[in-house]
Amino acid sequence: MKIPTEPIGSIPRTKELIEAISSPSGKIHLEDLYDKAVRETVDLFEKTGSPVISDGEQSKASFVTYPLHGLTNLTDKGMRIDFADGHFRQLPLLKSGPFRYQNYAEQYLRRAQKFARLPVKQAVISASALSLIYPPDGIKGYSQEEFLKDLINECEKDIRQCLRQNAARVQMDFTEGRLSLKLDPSGSVLRHFIDLNNQVFDRFTKEEQKKIGVHVCPGADHDATHSADIDYTDFLPQLFELHAGNFYLQLASEPDRKKVLKTIQKYLKPDQFVFIGVIDVNNARIETPEEVRDRVLEAAKFIPVNQLGTTDDCGFSPFCDDVSTTRETAFAKIRSRVEGTLLAEKELS
Repeated sequence: MKIPTEPIGSIPRTKELIEAISSPSGKIHLEDLYDKAVRETVDLFEKTGSPVISDGEQSKASFVTYPLHGLTNLTDKGMRIDFADGHFRQLPLLKSGPFRYQNYAEQYLRRAQKFARLPVKQAVISASALSLIYPPDGIKGYSQEEFLKDLINECEKDIRQCLRQNAARVQMDFTEGRLSLKLDPSGSVLRHFIDLNNQVFDRFTKEEQKKIGVHVCPGADHDATHSADIDYTDFLPQLFELHAGNFYLQLASEPDRKKVLKTIQKYLKPDQFVFIGVIDVNNARIETPEEVRDRVLEAAKFIPVNQLGTTDDCGFSPFCDDVSTTRETAFAKIRSRVEGTLLAEKELS
């Protein structure tokens, strides 16, 4: 028996890289610094024992806006996302069409693969998240219907390029899913998001969908969340309607894990695989391997072991300026995840 374990994505950037990104003169050497940061991150990732790694999103400004970086048809007046500690992030707003990605995730995957000896997974942003950049008042000569058609095409292209580049897994980040129930308790926005993302997934074969996953969490930025106050069990039934093979679920930080596990047990389909979060990325304390083991054993009471894997609750630094967690702490937590999963595997077998 083998219980797979995978990261979500981001690792805190190096101090050198953060300083260069924030300095006008530093940007001259960014490509070299990106290579250096990715090389170091991949090396440290592989030393944790993780069988699958990522590039740590070292060269992404953020997990959500990477396709938009460098576009000239945007304003900075988009949707504001508020976090529990009082800080916020703001999305850009599209001001003219047509909509095209400026950057595709394949470029990050290729950079990591230059240095990696292990399989590399690649995170992409969801169509539903990027749908929020279309202005409520519309765009003259470019309807929302036309925008969504372009968006779905671009999101498909983003995923397909990564599959062709032999990504170990392509993970769609869907953190706005739980948040949508905070913005619209009726669930109509969430149902729209599910439908939009399924329009992307349905362009892939069943075999391809097995290599595609969806990650959800209540946010993790400067150790704060944006939607942890929304009942997870109101969200999960809709989540499993997505036509993806894998689900990466924040769970370690949930106050009532058993309640969540019972909901997963009820709605998980036979052809779906669940990676449960066993590492709380918003807590600086490093979990012991034994704690991770116990969380896996707890989950195995509700989820068939042949549909069960482990992961971290979220990326450790989804935005490049988030230094609330150190690189050392992030990699120590990952080692505990790997070692704890192996301990659980031995007990369950």
